[in-house]
Amino acid sequence: MEQPEIFWNADISELKRGYYEEKEYYVCLLCGERIEKGVIYPSDNVLYEAEKYMKLHIYNVHGSVFDYLISLNKKLTGLTDHQNRLLHLFYQGKNDAEIQKEMGIGSASTIRNHRFVLKEKERQAKMFLTMMELLKEKDEHAPTLLAPHKTATMIDERYNVTSQEKEEILAKFFPEGTDGSLKTFPKKEKHKLVILQEITKRLKRDYLYSEKQLNEIIKPIFEDFVTIRRYLIEYGFIDRKLDGSQYWIKH
Repeated sequence: MEQPEIFWNADISELKRGYYEEKEYYVCLLCGERIEKGVIYPSDNVLYEAEKYMKLHIYNVHGSVFDYLISLNKKLTGLTDHQNRLLHLFYQGKNDAEIQKEMGIGSASTIRNHRFVLKEKERQAKMFLTMMELLKEKDEHAPTLLAPHKTATMIDERYNVTSQEKEEILAKFFPEGTDGSLKTFPKKEKHKLVILQEITKRLKRDYLYSEKQLNEIIKPIFEDFVTIRRYLIEYGFIDRKLDGSQYWIKH
């Protein structure tokens, strides 16, 4: 999937607005939607130029960049469930007394202490980001690692895969090329992750598949399509309705 790469490679200013600019397009970092420059887009009897239409897209589809980011796996945000809820309430513009009453914890001073802890976390994050940026200029040997997909259900050592290792894994399990079928389904977890990420490229974004349609896509890749389908869900690449009637790419 292309999406994690553009998401993780974006700088803070791009992440804040939720899109980045190419020569001919504005690209949504949250879902990959591409809005062509120089085109006028209609919506609810109003005409929008491309960049404003991208902002409208983010509002209509994702609510806000904040809402999208805070809904990510806590392994990606580094937030506890408690901090996540507090940030939600802060973002809604509620004061400390209102938050204390809604959450039913401590006192207004307790909320102020939580604000202090979050500000300290922000300061630490700024220092760490600065050091990592400086490190990039000096560390010529740092490998490019597999980027976690944003809907990952678990973030652990299985993502410790370099770009070279990824190509080797794909060559091993797709001997006829990644458009062909799997030789076998790997047993190692990090190998599974690479293979599942590649298989997901064959699915359309923002498309609802019936179970039969999804199976027909997976069957030519690997005969045990049920196992592939199960792992795609388990690893957070796709989601489904409880009755299994519809499947879609998570983003």
